[in-house]
Amino acid sequence: MASVETAAEHERILREIESTDTNCIGPTLRSVYDGQEHGLFMEKLDARIRNHDREIEKMCNHHFQGFVDSITELLKVRGEAQKLKSQVTDTNRRLQDDGKEVSSQELQQCRVQQRNIATTIDKLTHCLPGNTKRVLLCVRYYPALRTLEQLEHTCLPRAGQYRFCSIMAENIPKLRTQIRDTAMTQLRDFLESIRKHSDKIGEAAIKQVHKTHADTVPAVHELLSLWAGLRDVFENYYRKQRRKQARLVLQPHSNMGYGFPVSQLFDMLLEMREQYGEILLKRWNITFRQVLDQDNYSPIPVSTDQEYKHYTSQFPLQDPELEKLPFPKKLPFSEFVPKVYCQLKEFIYACLKYSEDLHLSSTEVDDMIRKSTNLLLTRTLSHCLQYAIKKKNVGLAELVQVIINTTHLEQSCHFLEEFISNITNVPPDTANATKLYGTSTFKDARHAAEAEIYTSLNAKIDQFLQLADYDWMAAVQGGGTLDASDYLIDLIAFLRSTFSVFTNLPGKVAQTACMSACKHISTSLMQLLLDPEVRQISMGALHQLYTDVKECESFARAGPVAGFQGDTLLLAFSDLRQLLDLFTQWDWSTYLADYGKPTCKYLRVNPHTALALLEKMRETSRKNNVFAQFRKTDRDRQKLIDTVIKQLRNLIAQHHT
Repeated sequence: MASVETAAEHERILREIESTDTNCIGPTLRSVYDGQEHGLFMEKLDARIRNHDREIEKMCNHHFQGFVDSITELLKVRGEAQKLKSQVTDTNRRLQDDGKEVSSQELQQCRVQQRNIATTIDKLTHCLPGNTKRVLLCVRYYPALRTLEQLEHTCLPRAGQYRFCSIMAENIPKLRTQIRDTAMTQLRDFLESIRKHSDKIGEAAIKQVHKTHADTVPAVHELLSLWAGLRDVFENYYRKQRRKQARLVLQPHSNMGYGFPVSQLFDMLLEMREQYGEILLKRWNITFRQVLDQDNYSPIPVSTDQEYKHYTSQFPLQDPELEKLPFPKKLPFSEFVPKVYCQLKEFIYACLKYSEDLHLSSTEVDDMIRKSTNLLLTRTLSHCLQYAIKKKNVGLAELVQVIINTTHLEQSCHFLEEFISNITNVPPDTANATKLYGTSTFKDARHAAEAEIYTSLNAKIDQFLQLADYDWMAAVQGGGTLDASDYLIDLIAFLRSTFSVFTNLPGKVAQTACMSACKHISTSLMQLLLDPEVRQISMGALHQLYTDVKECESFARAGPVAGFQGDTLLLAFSDLRQLLDLFTQWDWSTYLADYGKPTCKYLRVNPHTALALLEKMRETSRKNNVFAQFRKTDRDRQKLIDTVIKQLRNLIAQHHT
């Protein structure tokens, strides 16, 4: 199990090295050197480098050969094109020379003869369908009507004004009436035959009816397609007769029909409904796990309008601003949003299919589907989302995408309400109708992801703070300005790149994460000052910490996340700032005089904190100044520290009393 976790951790580190900015790679490399499998990681890194080299070489070889082949083919085509051009020129020249020998008068005479021959053939062809015997010899009515239609509308008008054409045109209506009467007679015989044999039970009767129906009905449909005004007459007559026959055949006898008791069967099916629902929940639990495990937690890129319509047909995305953007563009959510939404609809269909033929009312079916869907949302999908959020190796980018995804799924819940109402024909505002709990499910998942972001962000900050290496006994540097610590510069660069990813998050989430990070940095630096293991602190160390806090305030003042009013973010560092101002400016008279007043300059400095830090400075003063009793300046400073400590203790005692 340990080797599997080590392999997963190495894979995460490799992905972070490939995708992380070089300014933020310090903690990642530290986690590599802190691990116990350093050699194994280096082997995996070398394998990953060799794999990329092979892919680059393979791609170059593939495209190079195609380029060479294309140049070769182009050279061949150029030669063939020159040959073709010379041949066409030569052929045109010879054709022009041969055409000069033919006289224009002979050519005109030949064209007149050719036109007369074509006209004669055309007239004779139009007169061929005019043979009345061909119509009368047709056994089926459809070919006869088709021939009459072709003769009337196509052949006779094109044949010309001949006597036999007018005679045939006068006989066409009579022939059409004769065919209609004969077809109606055959239809009546067909219906009577069906009624006569409908009471027969068994395979022979079914085959006979099927054969008769197959032979006659297609002919009837073919005939109906050729009449403009009689189609409705035939269809209404046929439907009326068949409806009467159906009532006679399907009407049960008074002593039986279909009188078997089935109430116990329906009761059993209703009892099985809960078990079937549990089976569906287990099946969809596996499906949701697979969808979440296979997701890349990245926005979906779309390059064409066809791809955009494909995803919007699966999920009801309504974003007019996104629609106006040109291609290529990205959808805000990842693949698991449309997949989860489609799976929710599939689950609803599965519940609806089970409720068919159970003789339940629409309201009962609607209630059953909504309750089952609520179980799917609150139990199955909720647990799967929590599993995806809490599992190892989930980075901040993935958590941000989870929040975006759950926000869009939450906004789609009313579409699911409408979907259920459409398939059950029960309005969503019906009294006592069960409401879907999708909104609360996705809200809970989003809040869990937000809390995980705050935790992961603070853990990442702690990794940077572990690199802090302050010299607590550093001397005060005369002149010049101090530079911020290297670890803090890397930490701020990491925070800037991280908060740039938070642009798609809801405003309050990004603001809370930023404020939480700043407070965590301030609290951690304060803990470094008050660490019991740090027994001595010099004024030079406080100056270095003062510079680092100033760098943090510069980061906060730049507004890494939009939405903060004024210097709100600077309040996270106010406790540490006032404490360092008090010590670096040595303004104890102001602090002691104004303590407890609302307008106090050092209102956020706790006297216990100030006393603890001052005692560490006194220890430094005692040990560093061995000959302090021989120097008046050091002796006076030591007395001043002792006096301030005494006053602080009196102040604490007074307020405690």
